[in-house]
Amino acid sequence: MSTAPPSSSPLPPPAPPRPRPSGEKPGLVADPVVRSLGLLIVVNATGNGLFLAISTLWFTRGLGYSTGQIGLALTLAGLCGVLAAYPAGRSADRYGAKRVLAVLHVFQAAAMAGFALVDTYPAFVLLACAVTAGSRANAAVRGALYAHSLPAATRTPALGLLRAVNNAGIGAGAALGAGVAALDHHGAYQAAILVDALTFLLALLPLRAVPAVHPATGGSAGRPGAADRTGGSDRPDSSGLPGRRPGALRDRPYLAVTALNAIVNMLYVVLEVALPLWLAGYTSAPRPLVGVLLVLNTVLVVALQVRASRGVTELPAAARAFRLGGLLTALACVTAAAAAHRAPAAATVILLAAVLLLTLGEVTSQAGSWTLGYALAPDHAQGAYQGVFQTGISLTQALGPVVVTTLVLPHGTVGWLVLGAVFSGAALALPPTARRAERHRPAPPP
Repeated sequence: MSTAPPSSSPLPPPAPPRPRPSGEKPGLVADPVVRSLGLLIVVNATGNGLFLAISTLWFTRGLGYSTGQIGLALTLAGLCGVLAAYPAGRSADRYGAKRVLAVLHVFQAAAMAGFALVDTYPAFVLLACAVTAGSRANAAVRGALYAHSLPAATRTPALGLLRAVNNAGIGAGAALGAGVAALDHHGAYQAAILVDALTFLLALLPLRAVPAVHPATGGSAGRPGAADRTGGSDRPDSSGLPGRRPGALRDRPYLAVTALNAIVNMLYVVLEVALPLWLAGYTSAPRPLVGVLLVLNTVLVVALQVRASRGVTELPAAARAFRLGGLLTALACVTAAAAAHRAPAAATVILLAAVLLLTLGEVTSQAGSWTLGYALAPDHAQGAYQGVFQTGISLTQALGPVVVTTLVLPHGTVGWLVLGAVFSGAALALPPTARRAERHRPAPPP
């Protein structure tokens, strides 16, 4: 893959990446673009892991806020995150993903540094909203950057590798955070947050080596005409009939895929919220097992994500992988339900099995999700479409904790079985929904 930026001349459009012969190994680790993206991610993920490990302690012990105040701030922040992804994605289409991502990193560095200095609750809420909105916008723009810089034939395996790198970085950062937490010193917490802020700026260095490729629409990054106008235009649609080319927010088949993907993505809420609360309040398993379950998930994702992503580069394989992942997630819910009313040893084994199944569902469904999100979106508007896809995930992150704490856990085994049925339904509905979305995929502009 060439790392040179496209010409500033609008004609001809940038050449597509050279397809690899079927017998040629992708050599992802040796690919300079993948290496640059991996370095960007591992730097940023290490900072994120550090912050995740110490944020609650800093908010409560350092800043002195109650759990209720923190919960309200994070809920409002989650809603802000829902609103951030789509406009960020559209900006990536208009100005280029690399440029927008650089701006976001500077914004996120400033917002994160503010957590070390904030001294009033309203300012804390505003910073929480800024940090979360920046995170969701970052995810959407990175999605567009991957679409622009990684060839479709190797994109899903590359994303599998990058996700394994991300989890390794988070694990390393969390280990550093554990050391900070052991010190339990006001200055140490502040220094850790400032280090996290610095990682956003350090990640700009490897970003410079990523090619600033813009969608091949006859324009280049920064030219308004190169981006999708989501209002549509009078062009033939994908069926060849005259009509308005739909924008991302009006592409109903794609929105349906987005909704099903968002449902299955609630598996992260199951892992991070439902299982810890279930273990602590409804089973006899030892409380320290919560940390073990999270570490087990992280290690397994690092070990399995690349393997799970192999061969998931076409839509039929992606739909099958997503379906399998959703069904494994449903089975994990049924397994977790069985941990209630068991002896401590039995409950421990059951919960370990549940996390194993959940992680297998995670790596499998994610491999399918990546291909679906990119392949069903038009190349000229990947930013807007990735923004829509990330908005669905943001909704899950914002509303999922409320769902599991009010509609699942209070109902015990029945609640888990209903949640499993929801995962199963979404998984089984995805393949026909994806086929319909493929048939109605918007045509590129002439």
